[in-house]
Amino acid sequence: MDPRQRVEELRRIIEYHNYRYYVLDKPEISDAEYDALMRELERLEEAHPELVTPDSPTQRVGGEPLEAFATVEHPIPLLSLANAFTEEELFHFDRRVRELTGEAKVEYVLELKIDGLAVALTYEGGIFVRGATRGDGYRGEDITANLKTIRSLPLRLQGEYPPLLEVRGEVFMPVAAYRRLNAEREARGEEPFANPRNAAAGSVRQLDPRIAASRSLDIFVYGIGIARGREFHTHSEVLAFLQEAGFKVNGHYVLCQGIEEVLAAVRRWDPQRRRDLPYEIDGLVIKVNSLALQERLGATAKSPRWAIAYKFPAEQAVTTVKDIIVSVGRTGVLTPTAVLEPVRLAGTTVGRAALHNLDYIREKDIRLGDRVVVQKAGDIIPEVVAVLLEARTGEEKEFQMPERCPACGAEVVRLPGEAAHRCTGLACPAQLQEGLLHFASRDAMAIDGLGPALIRQLVERGLVKNPA
Repeated sequence: MDPRQRVEELRRIIEYHNYRYYVLDKPEISDAEYDALMRELERLEEAHPELVTPDSPTQRVGGEPLEAFATVEHPIPLLSLANAFTEEELFHFDRRVRELTGEAKVEYVLELKIDGLAVALTYEGGIFVRGATRGDGYRGEDITANLKTIRSLPLRLQGEYPPLLEVRGEVFMPVAAYRRLNAEREARGEEPFANPRNAAAGSVRQLDPRIAASRSLDIFVYGIGIARGREFHTHSEVLAFLQEAGFKVNGHYVLCQGIEEVLAAVRRWDPQRRRDLPYEIDGLVIKVNSLALQERLGATAKSPRWAIAYKFPAEQAVTTVKDIIVSVGRTGVLTPTAVLEPVRLAGTTVGRAALHNLDYIREKDIRLGDRVVVQKAGDIIPEVVAVLLEARTGEEKEFQMPERCPACGAEVVRLPGEAAHRCTGLACPAQLQEGLLHFASRDAMAIDGLGPALIRQLVERGLVKNPA
């Protein structure tokens, strides 16, 4: 067979099996058979470099690290959604939709709100050419190289497709991959990610695509911004087309006839069902199904009027404040943290809660030994909601901010007009350590391998005494 024909055949076969494995989760061949196909394609492309194309499966990972991300203008704004926190607010959303459209009853689509990073994917002639973050909704960062490493994202579309297609989706990290990544980072002495969303966002913003490729990222798509020459009538029709084109669409979406069916579907997503998912969600999305009605409803400067995100009520639990410890940040600010009797909350064990500053503690009257109500704000950050005053025995102790820095012994001051207490030490090891951590973090210089354990050793041994 002619090399060009064999290369094209191999690409079609490999992308088909990628779709079976990463999108449908129904592989037809073994890993060894798949690897043999990839090796054959790699050998052919190496022998015939003129046959290498950007959409080849061999090009998912490669190239030199970028110096910076280019800015991309979104031709259709990638807006965020307004939020609803109660069923009453969902009723209000439905009433507003019906008033603006004159419809007696509206058909909605209810979808899971994947907790990840929103992206826009552009395909020209069925080939993936560009991917960008949401950014401010009007312009984002070009992260094409990193998105190509996601195996469930098709580099070439299936079936019939418009000449220009822009697809919206959410990049996320499955819970199992997140736990594995954090275990690896902690073993290397590096700072773990706070949650899967941060892990996904940090991964797609790596300048080296090889790092993103190692992070087991995934993607669900949920809509279309542009489909030149292709007409759709409903959102559910759009989702069906995306599946046929080879995209991974979350299968938990449901059609609802009116707001009562929406509420019934919302109630079925209890905390246990949410915890059983292999990825994290931070709510549900309710969309008007008719695209004609969506067009009539339009959008505000910030969000579409035809969709809303429903946020689940935060789960709460009761536990005991065993201690309050104080840490020193890179700017010298002292931050108190509650050490709690471990309690299960939102699927994880919570042992600590942020207390922010002394004013926060005084306002809530939190004392050592108190029984308190804790919740995860947005299902992520543990916080103390209230103190159970009726449970007090009289043995509880008020917390006092230390007069001396717990790290260096320097005087602690509180400047007029500030809520924070600060260490005045000029050579405070805690400030030095936290400053170096920030300097090496992914939001600053992104120095891989320079994590908490190594920095702590450098500071404790006196090998680093000032950040200069």
